[in-house]
Amino acid sequence: MSIELPAKSKMRIFVVFLLFISAICGSTNVDTISGEVKIKNVDRIIDCSSQLVKTTSKITLENTGKAPLKNFLLAVESSVKDNLSFLGVKDSNNKDLRLSETVVKGYGDVRFYRVDLKDPLNVGSTAVVVAEAVLTKALQPYPTAITQQEDQLVKFIGNLYFFSPYHVTSQKTNVILNTKTIESFTKVKPFSQLDGTLVYGAYANIGPFTEKELSVHFKNNSPFLTVSRIERLIEVSHWGNIAIEEKIEIEHTGAKLKGPFSRYDYQQDHHSGPASVRSYKTFLPASAADVYYRDTNGNISTSNMKVKKDSVELDLRPRYPLFGGWKTHYTLGYNVPSYEYLYHSGNEYLLKMRVIDHVVDDMQVDELVTKVILPEGAHSIKANFPYPLTRLPDTLHYTYLDTQGRPVITFTKRNVVENHIQDFQLRYTFPTIFMLREPLLVVASLYTLFLCVIIYVRLDFSIHKEAHVKAN
Repeated sequence: MSIELPAKSKMRIFVVFLLFISAICGSTNVDTISGEVKIKNVDRIIDCSSQLVKTTSKITLENTGKAPLKNFLLAVESSVKDNLSFLGVKDSNNKDLRLSETVVKGYGDVRFYRVDLKDPLNVGSTAVVVAEAVLTKALQPYPTAITQQEDQLVKFIGNLYFFSPYHVTSQKTNVILNTKTIESFTKVKPFSQLDGTLVYGAYANIGPFTEKELSVHFKNNSPFLTVSRIERLIEVSHWGNIAIEEKIEIEHTGAKLKGPFSRYDYQQDHHSGPASVRSYKTFLPASAADVYYRDTNGNISTSNMKVKKDSVELDLRPRYPLFGGWKTHYTLGYNVPSYEYLYHSGNEYLLKMRVIDHVVDDMQVDELVTKVILPEGAHSIKANFPYPLTRLPDTLHYTYLDTQGRPVITFTKRNVVENHIQDFQLRYTFPTIFMLREPLLVVASLYTLFLCVIIYVRLDFSIHKEAHVKAN
């Protein structure tokens, strides 16, 4: 049995459908690949000397069209888009260019970014931009397990050519390894090996979206430390102090230890365990004070602190060395003066602090959770982040002398590297009169206590009174 809808109802449904489709399309950037953009030259550097793969591409753009060029597209191939942690572009004056993720119809497996030029590129002119990308977990241990005495070998698989939606006239690639121990590598002429660097190209006339596997198998004993999770707690006080505490779970994600571990050999032979991590450096703000470093067993004394002009350097040494597959968990805390990070005008306040701080050189963080505890009574809270983050629902935190609870702003991000060490801004309103709340509560509590003591001393709680016999 079928029901025939009236013509007006069909028209309404059709209009609603069109509005729905337009809303979806309007919420997503859609671009097309312009045939008027050419890449005249690309000089690319792939740095594989640490656990991160850092790519720097110097791109020479050419406008072959009939109108000024305002933007262009960068493309990331499907094989590495899940490893991409950071992407940034700068112009010839070292100024950051605005990036926005977009889509191109027909290329669902490719991630595109639209780059807006500060000044339009005139017809027939060229411009040089520099694109920087950081890949995490792009180096895989091979073999996956080694003994205590063996070096760590890793394998990198990437694209021999610069992946681009445009035609590339000429390109050259340098792969930096910082080691002469290279087991194997892709050999496509012209190429050469200079100490710890592989040089590929120049290659001419490479078409759009061209891919060819680049494989390098080499020695890499740099620390493969991955922060599985870091929970960063920032507690703001208007009495002159900001307390910061970080709970860090860290793991050695390099080649796993195969066979037994000998503490004696490790202490006697300095070359034993070349891929293990004995210690690492963490940098705190220069004004950091009252620093503590502890785990579930208590304070860890095997650490050194050095105060510098622009930072506080901590040389952290875990209770035991970290081999592949080994983990550790610790808490790091310190205080900083609020006047360096908290600004106000009347009842309006601005907190400006880092989303994450330095944990270890060439760090990679799987999950970051940052919590900001504001004073009780703060409201009209607005957050401004330097890059996309996931903000979780606000909660309340209760501590001494709290009656309503302190607002807690929580945000999280995955796949974080050093390039994400940037400031966030938190604006909120806090009436100055609320500063007297806690002192008044203390005064009222003490007054009530003394009043109770006075009443207790002066009252007689005995059941009967003693009889007084008057002497004759």
